[in-house]
Amino acid sequence: MLNDLLTLWESTGIAKLFGGDLLSFGKTMLMYVIVAVLVYLAIVKKYEPLLLLPIAVGMFLTNLPGANLFHMDLFIHEDDPSMPILLQQVVEEGGFIDFLYLGVKLGIYPAIIFIGVGAMTDFSPLIANPKSIFLGGAAQLGVFAAFLAALLLGFDELAAAAIAIIGGADGPTAIMVTKELAPHLLGAIAIAAYSYMALIPMIQPPLMKLMTTKKERMIRMEQLAPVSKLEKVVFPLLVILIVSLLLPDAATLIGCLMFGNLLNVCGVTERLSKTVQNELMNITTILLGISVGATATADAFLKLETVKIIVLGLCAFMLATLGGLIGGKILCKLSGGKINPLIGSAGVSAVPMAARVAQKVGQEEDPGNFLLMHAMGPNVAGVIGSAICAGVFLALFG
Repeated sequence: MLNDLLTLWESTGIAKLFGGDLLSFGKTMLMYVIVAVLVYLAIVKKYEPLLLLPIAVGMFLTNLPGANLFHMDLFIHEDDPSMPILLQQVVEEGGFIDFLYLGVKLGIYPAIIFIGVGAMTDFSPLIANPKSIFLGGAAQLGVFAAFLAALLLGFDELAAAAIAIIGGADGPTAIMVTKELAPHLLGAIAIAAYSYMALIPMIQPPLMKLMTTKKERMIRMEQLAPVSKLEKVVFPLLVILIVSLLLPDAATLIGCLMFGNLLNVCGVTERLSKTVQNELMNITTILLGISVGATATADAFLKLETVKIIVLGLCAFMLATLGGLIGGKILCKLSGGKINPLIGSAGVSAVPMAARVAQKVGQEEDPGNFLLMHAMGPNVAGVIGSAICAGVFLALFG
């Protein structure tokens, strides 16, 4: 009887938590503090709660002593990184989150998220003002600058490419690239990417005011030309064709993004469009968040490289904003002062938050200035731009 009680005690999480060495206990407690911070940001501050909360719960579950819900060693083999995952082994030895993580590892969740994003995105401002493509491209400066900086800080090419995508301010794209090139960094990169997306209203305005003059911020832009239904239907098909022919590795993300958009604009698949925007998107977001959060185990997350990733991610995001603003100032000059450079800051692909920030900063100088639809052009161009950057990295290093 006593032996049975002892065996029962040793199987508890309490015994495992306090029975190990002091370092392991300290790491676990620190992870719980990080989880508490993410929960606070999601619930109290309402920063990207739809993803930060599932990520926080995933982190919490994976760091519960003895729960054995997730086993990273089933997916990453340090001795042979090129070794494929063994589904039979996952089935026989895996925990609950191991099965959910297959959706990340196989690239299913990010692709589904992109279908939903496409269905919720209006590309009309980009179609009406094709010059917005330049601003979406200029904002990718942060991606390539962060790539070079990561190399200088000692990361290999695969890890540097995964870290650099944070500059695109596109969570699903960052996850798609990271799971392919540097899956051991997935937790840190995902948390950094979504945290900075949530902090856009705090990070961007000081940079916008630094890079533009009061006169530039007060520029009122002409109303956009109307876009026909034919243009809206042809646009996603044309983008899929052009991007996929030039960069086949970007076909998954671009194809899913534009398919979702086509469901929305064609006018005959309203039920499907609503489904991918709501039920499918919500379910996938939950599964993606928990799976990604589960990769942030204490041993994998509490490293110096995590601090480097967070700093590099912030630098990438700031440089992306600066790149878009520089592009905006160039177009302002070339147009004879008809384009407000603030819309360039929306070249990062955080839709529609970045566009709303451009609108807000513009109205601080002129309450009657409406930049939202003009900023949506660079904003949606940034989504395409970040997917293209992902395709470039996957083609080079995948």
